[in-house]
Amino acid sequence: MDHKSKVIIFVDDDLQPIGEFDAPVNFELDTRKLKDGFHQLKIVSKDPAGKEGVRVIPFKVRNGPAIAVEGLKDNDEVDGVLPLMINAYGKGNQKQFLIDGSETPKSVPSWLISGIIAFVAWAIYFTITSLG
Repeated sequence: MDHKSKVIIFVDDDLQPIGEFDAPVNFELDTRKLKDGFHQLKIVSKDPAGKEGVRVIPFKVRNGPAIAVEGLKDNDEVDGVLPLMINAYGKGNQKQFLIDGSETPKSVPSWLISGIIAFVAWAIYFTITSLG
């Protein structure tokens, strides 16, 4: 009779486990083999008496290039022509930092432009009233 609990690991609804181990186990899940999107990790444990426990952990994989869109948000109500800025960039080999294309340019918010105009107008007013 085995005196250790077993851990069986499944991904999504696969009937074939990706691993079966004696507990405790250190395990590396290689998400590069999974498509981008939602998945679930299913862990089944069996103790020496034959009782089973199950834990399901949902997770999201995003190994592909990141996509940033400015000018349209989820569930926006729109009409006419939409000017969009779209950027896509990958993580590279993760051993070397990529600067080119890794930052998404964004337009300057209108509240910031209004604030700068208001500050410049106040500074001009203050200068004119202080001299007189």
